Amino acid sequence: MRSFAYHQPGSVSEAAALLSATAESRPIAGGITLLPTIKQRLAAPEALIDLSKVPNMAGVSEDGSGLTIGAMTRHADVAKSPLAQALIPTLAALAADIGDPAVRNRGTLGGSVANNDPAADYPAAVLGLGATIVTNEREIAADKFFVGLFETALGPGEIITAIRFPAPLAAGYAKFKAPASRYALVGVFVARMKDGIQVAVTGAGPGVFRVASMEEALAKRFDPAAIAAIRIDAEGLNSDMHAEAAYRAHLVTIMAKRAVAIALESA
Repeated sequence: MRSFAYHQPGSVSEAAALLSATAESRPIAGGITLLPTIKQRLAAPEALIDLSKVPNMAGVSEDGSGLTIGAMTRHADVAKSPLAQALIPTLAALAADIGDPAVRNRGTLGGSVANNDPAADYPAAVLGLGATIVTNEREIAADKFFVGLFETALGPGEIITAIRFPAPLAAGYAKFKAPASRYALVGVFVARMKDGIQVAVTGAGPGVFRVASMEEALAKRFDPAAIAAIRIDAEGLNSDMHAEAAYRAHLVTIMAKRAVAIALESA
């Protein structure tokens, strides 16, 4: 592992300036993904910008239409938040099932969303709920944020400061997880919003995506049976040692049905 500079800024603006000053610098939140990547020599940043001392970047608050969650909020704190449990219980349950206790007590919402791992849980909730990603420069709608494999719309020096989640009428999340990592082989987030249904899938493809055919069927009848016959095309889905693309395609429908059942129970 090669040496790197380490900075611990005291403000978002200072952190952004440090990121912009060094081309190969990386922000670090919980470090759950970045540090192992560096140790395995898969990444070699010239500088790490530690966000842990930046104030006002953690916490869960109600904003009138839903929740605003600071980017540095740990998964465990989202899971335990009375506000999250009351307003968006599916989001709290999702956070409670991420990784293991070590991951949940170190990993952060902003770090997970910025990393955009194709098997991460939070991107499904962000896209499924139509959340808004707030950065030090602008606000980005969920459907414009996730660009591709480990890629997002974030620009140089841009830092996620919070995410705003609108409260759904009902929502459910179901995932088929890898036994060791508890990452989603396939996870489906279904949300019944005031203006329609949103179905977001993680783990199946190179990035989180929505399923229009399921959204249309559930808008007519919000019931697991309404999507039971929908088949997902395996073309372009992930195929690896854990599951082939065809199996993942099959799992999308199974997990979507379970997510709808969970949403009906929570409504």
